[in-house]
Amino acid sequence: MTAAQFIALISAAIGALAASAIFLIGAWYLLRPVHFRNFIAHAYDLLIGSWYPLKLGRAAHNPVLPTTRHAWEAAGVLNPAAIDDGERIHLFYRAIGTDGVSRVGYASSRDGIHFDERLPHPVFATQKDPRDSSRLYARNDARFAALAASGGSWSGVEDPRTVLIDDRMYLTYNSFQDWSMRIGMSTLSAEDLQNRRWKWTPPAYLSPPGQIHKNWLLFPRKINGKFAVLHSVSPTPDVEYVEDIEAVGVTEPHIRSVESPRTAGVKDGWETRVRGAGPPPIETKDGWLVLYHAHDHDHGRYKLGAMLLDLDDPTKVLARSPMPVLEPDARYENEGAKPGIVYACGAVVRDGMLMVYYGGADNFVCMAAAPLDDFLEKLKAGHAAKLAQQRAPIFPNLPVAFAPI
Repeated sequence: MTAAQFIALISAAIGALAASAIFLIGAWYLLRPVHFRNFIAHAYDLLIGSWYPLKLGRAAHNPVLPTTRHAWEAAGVLNPAAIDDGERIHLFYRAIGTDGVSRVGYASSRDGIHFDERLPHPVFATQKDPRDSSRLYARNDARFAALAASGGSWSGVEDPRTVLIDDRMYLTYNSFQDWSMRIGMSTLSAEDLQNRRWKWTPPAYLSPPGQIHKNWLLFPRKINGKFAVLHSVSPTPDVEYVEDIEAVGVTEPHIRSVESPRTAGVKDGWETRVRGAGPPPIETKDGWLVLYHAHDHDHGRYKLGAMLLDLDDPTKVLARSPMPVLEPDARYENEGAKPGIVYACGAVVRDGMLMVYYGGADNFVCMAAAPLDDFLEKLKAGHAAKLAQQRAPIFPNLPVAFAPI
């Protein structure tokens, strides 16, 4: 063997060993439980999302907002409201503190993915006295460790939603106090939002005392000159109209609604249990796009569905997704206070993209997106295929979402 041949042989051996090492390291990395689920979820988005009839694709940079070391948001950041003013996308997210109280934090981004502005303090809270938090923690200490109460906290502002109407931002939220749940609301001028002046109006309540309600949404514009409030989406949408939303509970009576049982499902649908509506309705050319939270037969996993409502009469359902549009399959949706949770409270449309912001496992803020026009066409086509299959089931054992359209 010549010297050149020997050198070539050694080089080939070193190259083979290096390639094998890279393969083994890569396989070890991907097959680790902490990464494998995330890898599978993104592969599913890329490979199947192109032909799957209706699906949101996760952002590669998820989670877009993690927890921090600040005590007021160290136990979880989740379920963000979203507003797009044309320049920046503003997130108002639920933050769970080490004291067991939920408050509202703030972050903003130019592209909706990289949040280069994030304030180190809450921008809205109803728990004013820190001693109340200490008493609350002490009273619930045995249960607090599991973060198993109302999504992980014992009091405060939960699951905010926001809309802009007539240059004013309306923040609605679930007000949780002493195991009572009401729909709270506070407002802020668009000018104050732009200048980061948090001059909120005093908290008001849309729902009456003595009742438990969650997930009420304001439509982002008035309908027939009135504010419209979406109470529930199952078995049919329930909408209430109000002349002056800020007078509710002051000079106008509270909004009374018999909310549909959250154990109700959807007839002939994938949903065996509907939990409630998600982000505020989005106005499109085809109708109001509403995302909602539901279970299928696996009640331990929250999934996201979609429906279209008539623009003039939003109690009329025009289309409903035949399958979930987002399921908790990624790592960051299964590692946290509540594994198996995707819970959306905010959505915007930027440059033709539907961008949905949600909480993963009650611990992270995440984003998933889809081209809006394509999403709407697939939503309508899937609904039409579902109706056609119900009339003449060509593939009786095949889920509608995978049947030929």
